[in-house]
Amino acid sequence: MSTADIVLDSNKQRKRRILWKCALGNTIQDVLNSRIGWAQTSTDDWQFYWVSREWMNSTFDRYKFKEGQVVCHFRNDYELCRKDSLIKNHKKYRKSCDSTTNLDYLPASYVLPSEYHLFVEEFRKYPPDTIWIMKPVAGAQGKGIFLFKKLKDITEWKKKDRPSNAETSPYVVQSYISRPYLIGGKKFDIRLYVLVTSFRPLNVWVHREGFARFSHSRYSIESFEDAFVHLTNVAIAKSAADYDPERGLKWSLDKLKRYIHATYGIEAVDKLLEKIAGIIIYSLKSVQSLIIQDSHCFELYGYDILLDEDLKPWLLEVLLPESGSRKHFHASGMRAINLSDFTLYRRIGNETNVAGFDLLIKNNESVYRPESTTNASINPECFVPKLNIRLGNYVAPMQMP
Repeated sequence: MSTADIVLDSNKQRKRRILWKCALGNTIQDVLNSRIGWAQTSTDDWQFYWVSREWMNSTFDRYKFKEGQVVCHFRNDYELCRKDSLIKNHKKYRKSCDSTTNLDYLPASYVLPSEYHLFVEEFRKYPPDTIWIMKPVAGAQGKGIFLFKKLKDITEWKKKDRPSNAETSPYVVQSYISRPYLIGGKKFDIRLYVLVTSFRPLNVWVHREGFARFSHSRYSIESFEDAFVHLTNVAIAKSAADYDPERGLKWSLDKLKRYIHATYGIEAVDKLLEKIAGIIIYSLKSVQSLIIQDSHCFELYGYDILLDEDLKPWLLEVLLPESGSRKHFHASGMRAINLSDFTLYRRIGNETNVAGFDLLIKNNESVYRPESTTNASINPECFVPKLNIRLGNYVAPMQMP
């Protein structure tokens, strides 16, 4: 039994319950606890288990799952979610592809200290006023991130933050996207949710809803040392003296999509969605052969995307957004709601949308919108098939009886 086939048909759902466990005491547990037809269990008869990455590695590393059990992580998800692994796997995959494949979705990136000499060589090719950004490979909430223009800034940082006898922690350094697309003078990034139910074959679903996170302060390239200008993390914004929680530093994807539509037109929106879909597809294919496949596992990834002034999307990072509080219910509770709804559907195999998730890849092949392929068959010269990604078109599912 695979990830998507936990539950029997709707008539039997009323007689049977979905037994779940959760190793995280947060919003996700609260949401699962509120699901009709779902019941928490303390025994090993669970069917749905939400755990942290650490729990997965320590408890389920060699665990043999029973028929009908699913858990929310693959064993070596770090191949995509650690910034250094993401970069290394992207470079390897890029070498294996032909020149016609568009894999230009990561800025120039290097892993330090192992690629320091390669970085220095690349650094000297850029204009002296080029800005670079450094990030810890496993950091979160904007911690440890800084921008710089000179190589000596790295040396000074190492002296300041590391004792002379301490081992240097790995960092990634990337060319900074210094001309981002701005709304209201502010920089923002986009959070998307991508569900992978299998890596071999690759089966991928993209949720229609997500959000855009805005920086606390208006953008200025001159203020490149000001985190409130350049970082969109909520944790960073909260530390500002004038932070106002009622001010609103988030937009829904629907609102963002309507704004871009009104400013640039529907064609620009369609092109942007196609490019974002390409980022998702190729980033997952870059690790497809590396992830330990298990039909009892699924993964919900958070994709962070930045748009530049030409509406070109850039992949910032892929992460596992597994924690959440009541104040951030939209970011964490929403995922649990729709994942549980996803597993409640009895699917016959030809669905392209389930509980707000759109099927983007099925059995290693890209999936296109049904209406676009129909139109293309009628008049192939006028219509171009569109990938099945519908960000911002989300309607919340009704509670099941």
